[in-house]
Amino acid sequence: MSEHFDAIVIGTGQGGAPLAVKLAQSGRKTAVIERHLFGGTCVNVGCTPTKTYVASARAAHVARNAVDLGVIVEGPVRVDMARIKARKDEVIAGSRNGVEKWLRNTPNVTVFKGHGRFTAVHSIHIDGHDGHSHDLDADAIFINTGTRAIVPQVEGIERISYHTNSTMLELTELPEHLVIVGASYVALEFAQMFRRFGSRVTVLVRGERLLAREDHDVAAQIQKVLSREGVDFRFGTEMSRVEPAGKGVRIALGDEFITASHLLFAIGRTPNTDDIGLEHAGIVPNRPGLIDTDGQLRTKVDGIWALGDVNGRGAFTHTSYNDYEVIASNLVDGEARNVDGRIMCYAVFVDPPFARVGMSEDEVRKDGRPALIATMPMSRVGRARERGETDGFMKVMVDAATNKILGAAIVGIEGDEAIHTFIDIMTADAPYTTLQRAMHIHPTVSELIPTLLGNLKPLT
Repeated sequence: MSEHFDAIVIGTGQGGAPLAVKLAQSGRKTAVIERHLFGGTCVNVGCTPTKTYVASARAAHVARNAVDLGVIVEGPVRVDMARIKARKDEVIAGSRNGVEKWLRNTPNVTVFKGHGRFTAVHSIHIDGHDGHSHDLDADAIFINTGTRAIVPQVEGIERISYHTNSTMLELTELPEHLVIVGASYVALEFAQMFRRFGSRVTVLVRGERLLAREDHDVAAQIQKVLSREGVDFRFGTEMSRVEPAGKGVRIALGDEFITASHLLFAIGRTPNTDDIGLEHAGIVPNRPGLIDTDGQLRTKVDGIWALGDVNGRGAFTHTSYNDYEVIASNLVDGEARNVDGRIMCYAVFVDPPFARVGMSEDEVRKDGRPALIATMPMSRVGRARERGETDGFMKVMVDAATNKILGAAIVGIEGDEAIHTFIDIMTADAPYTTLQRAMHIHPTVSELIPTLLGNLKPLT
């Protein structure tokens, strides 16, 4: 017999867990289904663990270059991968256990550990990890199943050991030579962190540039920094086959071969929608496997919503959490919010970081509207000079007719924080002059943003 709930949430990522609690607190009897690890991608194999590694890698980098600041570090700087991993595991455990405890201790929430699949439009069957199965039904079901790393179907793949972002975080020994396939956000973060740990790192890029979705000046700046640190980029290359080579792997790039101790695939992610019985709910994913929704994150089937990475409306922790806020506001608080007007923003946590909001320069040019643009090197920023970290630049685009900011990008020290001045003024739909005339604190990175805006010129 099926047990009835007011709501079922499938997945406990950054959107699913708080949504379940919010629904339960509103008086709804709520079931939560978690197939693997509480907290989802961000907590377990994404933001949290990688940023602990980025912190360790930066500590090693700063120590090696401390002499530039008059600080003497005797002897070579080495890393202990086992200790780095142990620290990461400790940080993850606190977050993961916190999510599970939060859910289990919330009144009106029932937690099911197992694999949930639709058997009908509003019915779910769970194959429990404890060997027991459960059948649930609810008037409202929320899909928050996330994504996983793509592994290419290259010849010989079944004969070798390889890594994704998840398994790279389990290493306790430093790779001698790490080869990374991919040239986007995840690939570049791993490339820099393991180079700073001391590995030889080679990045295989299918095209002729990094970060194909970003402006050329952004890609060139990040490539310059990583190349200077010793990351080797191989452009216009594509694997034709792989084969074992001792404890490592031999990679064929056409007629050329390279050998790696470790191989990491960072070529994208695929939605976890292929094994949850969507066909029984009447939901047909689009070609990448994502679930289409309207602005309120409702699927085409009444009573079913999709939030987080699985809906294709932003594959970031902050977009997933904002999905939760929108759904909760609509269902619990009686508001009428939607994500269609959401201003996209994100950061890439290489060092220095790259952060962006709104349109890129390329997008503004393609749009064709009259626009203004201003750029400024980070060497103009006192905070950057004082810390000896002057790589990068700021850039902003403004609509010439309305004076509204169209987009901005910062590659540089603390750019991931300073970008929020642009995010906030764009969200307020205020003209750029509001930000330009604000008084900022000295010495900071964001204090130069009014100066940047004072240099706007026509985009030609």
